[in-house]
Parts: sequence; structure tokens; C-alpha cells
Amino acid sequence: MKYAVVIPARYQSSRFPGKPLIDLCGKPMIQHVWERCCKAVEQELVYIATDSEKIESVCKGFGAQVIMTSSNCMTGTDRLAEANKKLNADFIINVQGDEPLIEPSDICKVIDAYKKKPDTIVNAMCKIETEEEFRSFTIPKVVVSQSNKLLYMSRSPIPLSKSDQFHFAYKQVCIYAFSKKHLEFFADHNSKTKIEKVEDIEILRFLESDITVQMIELKSSSIAIDIPEDTDKVLKVLNSI
Repeated sequence: MKYAVVIPARYQSSRFPGKPLIDLCGKPMIQHVWERCCKAVEQELVYIATDSEKIESVCKGFGAQVIMTSSNCMTGTDRLAEANKKLNADFIINVQGDEPLIEPSDICKVIDAYKKKPDTIVNAMCKIETEEEFRSFTIPKVVVSQSNKLLYMSRSPIPLSKSDQFHFAYKQVCIYAFSKKHLEFFADHNSKTKIEKVEDIEILRFLESDITVQMIELKSSSIAIDIPEDTDKVLKVLNSI
């Protein structure tokens, strides 16, 4: 099966404008993500999809392949769907552009999981260890069935006891595997579904359309930069490497 690893990146982030190009230890964040993807698969399989000429220029400067997409993409998955019209891959691995500490081995695990069950949407998750993460509204929480099929995903703290206590929880790790047909489906349904719009979690568009999402558990997660306050956490880790 022909596949590619695609990193969607947009400049006009509502919560953190210019986020892909913020400097982290002398490199733009998007370069850190790209380099880690290139450790997981061959460099020629890694692409950055963006609608920003600024991002395109910077990425080409450090040697990345860039696919320009329209500015009409509502989500990263919409951007992937548009990019795959040019790539025509059988499946795409989506690695979010705000994951500068993503583990290359975790990308490989998602690829392997997809190859075992082709045409199944695969997403990753890991255990939440702290109350702070559990209560954070920037971290999507994952609830799964006994066979790790996605039941629901929310920015709210779930599952939550009736006495408001945190017992256990999982969070999303932003590595996905999508088949060509699922990306085409996503692009054809180019308005956000009801719950997707409320939660601002794009994977819910599939769930609301009765499409199964298979979650796989990873041992740990990286630290995503969702808001400016997350930057110091990532810099602390990068400076310790």
C-alpha cells in the first residue's frame, strides 16, 4: 500500500497565531515535528500541507516537501483530504504540527496498526496521569469500548464519577491513520457535524457518521503546544535532551 506521513500546518491559529513557526531551541516548531517524522519513515514519504506561503518558505528552507492547500480547510483532516488529491496515497498518516516531541516509534506503531486492519481509522491514546491534565480543556479525553473502539472524545473531564472524582482517563495522542476513502468521505461532508462543532474535535465527524475509529494505546505521550503557555513545558524537555 502506498502511504505518506503528512503534517498539516496553518498560520492563522485562533488560539496561537503563527504557532508552527515559533522558535524552539533555534528551530521552528514545524521543523522539530518534521525531523521526528523523518526518523520514523523515509524522508521522501514526509510532507507538510499548508495554505501559508510563510510556512511553505520556511519548510522548503530546511528541506521539507510542501503541498500547498486552500485556505478553506476547516480542520487538519480537511487539509489532508485536499493534499491526498495530489498524493493519491492508499492511506495517510497524520501527525499534528504542534507535536515537537512526538516519538518516532509511536508513528510506526500507528502505521503497523493500520496495516493489520486496512481501511480502519486508527488514532492513538495514552493514560492521563495527573489531575491537571484530566481537568484541562485543551486536552481531548478518550473513552473506549473493551476492544478499544472509540465511544466518545471530549475536552471535558471524562469519565467522571458522580462525586466529581478522577479515577482513570485517557487522552488523545494526535497521530492518525486514514484511508483514501475515509479522507474523501470527510472532504465530501465539508461542514462540521453537530458535536464536532461544539467540542472542536474533528475525529467526531467520523463517529457521528457511524464510522468506527480504532484506538491504540501508547505508553506515553508527547507534549503538544496548543496555547502559548505550553511552550515552556516543551522547551524544558528539549533543553534536557
